[in-house]
Amino acid sequence: MEIVTYLNSIFWGWLVAGILLSCGIFYTLRLGFPQIRYFTKLIHNLQTASVNNKGVSAFGALCSAIGSEVGAGSLVGVATALASGGPGAIFWMWVTAILGMPIMFGEAVLAQLFRVKNADGTTYRGGPAYYISRGMNNKVLALLFSIAVIAGNGVVYCMIQSNSIVGSFSNVTTVPPLVLGSILVFLVGIVIFGGIKRLSTVASYIVPFMAFAYIILALIVLLTHIDFLWDMVTLIIDSAFGIQQAAGGVLGYSVQEAFRYGVARGLFSNDAGAGTTPSMHASANVRHPVNQGLSGMLGVFVTTIIVCSCTAFCILLSGQLGSGLTGIQLTQASFAASFGSLGYWIVAMAMFLFGYTTLLANMYYGEVNMRYIFKNNTQVVNVYRVFALCLILCGSVVPVVEMWELADLFGAFMVFFNVIGLFCLSKYVLFALKDYEKKRKNVPYPVWDYSADVVELYRKEKAEQNKNEK
Repeated sequence: MEIVTYLNSIFWGWLVAGILLSCGIFYTLRLGFPQIRYFTKLIHNLQTASVNNKGVSAFGALCSAIGSEVGAGSLVGVATALASGGPGAIFWMWVTAILGMPIMFGEAVLAQLFRVKNADGTTYRGGPAYYISRGMNNKVLALLFSIAVIAGNGVVYCMIQSNSIVGSFSNVTTVPPLVLGSILVFLVGIVIFGGIKRLSTVASYIVPFMAFAYIILALIVLLTHIDFLWDMVTLIIDSAFGIQQAAGGVLGYSVQEAFRYGVARGLFSNDAGAGTTPSMHASANVRHPVNQGLSGMLGVFVTTIIVCSCTAFCILLSGQLGSGLTGIQLTQASFAASFGSLGYWIVAMAMFLFGYTTLLANMYYGEVNMRYIFKNNTQVVNVYRVFALCLILCGSVVPVVEMWELADLFGAFMVFFNVIGLFCLSKYVLFALKDYEKKRKNVPYPVWDYSADVVELYRKEKAEQNKNEK
């Protein structure tokens, strides 16, 4: 594990963070600041994006994506970032989210452009492995990405999520972890064997409820500490730039630590650049790829700017930071400071719902990439499902503290492989965006021709432009 920690110190010190931020700046500039231009249209887009009731709706895909993003990253990851990087980590988490919005836009659009239809004829699968393979014609890079996702999401992340869920109940119940883990395996199994349609349906019910309830509870905490809000914001900004290293009694945090943990947990919470949630966005049955790109940006905003900030504010206002607690215990103690013993149950239930939807999504991400590697072999996929369920059970009873380091390592690999594809294929994202904006001048809801090959469409468009220029 020392080797893993050492590699993470290199990757996440500045390397991966720099790559992600560079990619975010690149997409922001190339697409003309889409996170600003389209921000006010994100909700309306979600209402009008879907073609019909067949397959997976834009709302269902978004809920599934958000459900995968607001698990341990929102409750455990934020607490870990604060405990390891100090209050300043939250500022860099925000920066990651703002620059992550155009990245997610690009990922979702590419996932739509290069997706393939499933055997049922109404649903789709896709993601980085598919757009790298079909868009770049690079089978090796696509394979490396798939392996990283299967190892990361299918193994490490599943164990982290189940461990965090079961751990959150350790302070509120005496039920053995094995029993809780078994219940979790059963609830995950009945959904994941039903395919993407069932997953999106479940997420459509759970995610809006849990996000709304969690935000309301966090707002109660903020209102009861309203006099300290400005001091908290000042502390976050000062700590991010090392202006006040000893502010609030929190000692020893450096700018590098704030940056490293802020970006790492920001990525873990919203997935921008890592390349997993594009698999969810690929499944959406929408009018135009840009519709799902806009949905992807909304997902990043909700998970990091809203949900993760709620967790961070509650921890900072509670005075529990620096108490020696970390992870889910720090989050629970923070809510308990405002709600008493009920706070432990609030976080436990939130962790269960958040973690449950994340587990469903993590298994689906692994499944999509297993289908890519093994040519949609159903038997292999079923073996993977059973294996992943066993890992969920194992994670519920075995300590996985050091698994966070492995999660960061596999996250770094996914970023490396995916970002290469994002840079190389950005021309197709811009092509789709221009098509959307051109059609919007004549019709309220632009429609993309999914039956046509996007590579050929792009070549024809370029050939026409070159002809006109001559």
